[in-house]
Amino acid sequence: MEEQVLIKTTTPMRLQMPLAKAGIALLIFLCTDLPVCGQLKPALADSMLNFIQANRNKAALYITRNDTAIVSLNENRRMPLASTVKIIVAIEFARQSARETINENAYIALPELDKFYVPGTDGGAHSAWIDYARKNNEIRGDSVKLVDVARGMIIFSSNANTEYLMDLLGFDNVNNVLSQFDVKEHSVIFPLVGSLFLYQVPKKTSESKLAKTISGYSDKKYGLEAYEHHLGMKEDSGYRNRFRPEEFSLALQKIWSDRLPASTAKEYALLVQSLNKREVLEEPAYFTIAEVLEFPMENKIFQSVFKHYGVKGGSTGFVLTHVLYFTMKNGTRMELAIFFNDLTPEEEQKLEGWLDPFEAQVIFDPKFREKVKF
Repeated sequence: MEEQVLIKTTTPMRLQMPLAKAGIALLIFLCTDLPVCGQLKPALADSMLNFIQANRNKAALYITRNDTAIVSLNENRRMPLASTVKIIVAIEFARQSARETINENAYIALPELDKFYVPGTDGGAHSAWIDYARKNNEIRGDSVKLVDVARGMIIFSSNANTEYLMDLLGFDNVNNVLSQFDVKEHSVIFPLVGSLFLYQVPKKTSESKLAKTISGYSDKKYGLEAYEHHLGMKEDSGYRNRFRPEEFSLALQKIWSDRLPASTAKEYALLVQSLNKREVLEEPAYFTIAEVLEFPMENKIFQSVFKHYGVKGGSTGFVLTHVLYFTMKNGTRMELAIFFNDLTPEEEQKLEGWLDPFEAQVIFDPKFREKVKF
């Protein structure tokens, strides 16, 4: 039986609407009277907590509330970020927009994005974003605003949009965000789509030989190889067709997943804590942060509870990561970073179903928070 390509940034159940897509489906049903929130699902939250307790070596968590760490587990362990790394791209996008290095309202031709779209490798994310953009009249002719490209990167987790934006903003500039926010435990951010092409088995060789070759690559060489393929896609609209998904076995996908940009749960919780407190970036940049990372605030129910709320997650068949931050109208601030690695595809699917209830229970139930101790 043909092996399934598990590269993805979302799951089908989260492609129904932008809010649900971001992993906050449950929260939009929570009542605004916070002490009486009947829509919480403690059984599902317990399922996730039990999994973490039984599989501590696969998990990393760091949760802060009003500047105090209330949950920590393997918080300093580097783990692959999957699409959660796109937070860094969004920050650089906001910084350059504020400084007018880029014009976020400029229109970008869709074929420029399509150069970086490799069908069958993103869980349907890019197609879902295109459909959403068309239904919401965001596409003019064959072009879309740059800010909507960035929103597609975050809300729908389009890898093609991410690759385009990293090229536009400059890969060095994207990586420089890490030092700007004093993030020390983080590997280099390289072209995510470009890296897929490293896993094409050349003629007259074997998958095992390819795997051995890649395992010998330094991080620098790996990133440079990914960048070469990125340039190939940028310069040739047909380059993406060279990718042969049937050659991308589960074994190769695991190697690819393990080599994705990595960081720690603590670094990302503290990173978004700076966003939550409106620090580091100049004030105009936070208008763009609000447009892109804090899109849930477009929902009136969110507006009734939160001053601002930002979120991004990611997954492969073996990784699940999720980071969110918010400030409530009553002044309460929280930041959550929840990372998993070395999952089986079945475990990853279960955890995606438990993630929203777990986070909601942590946010709104003080008694549950007391249970989340490691």
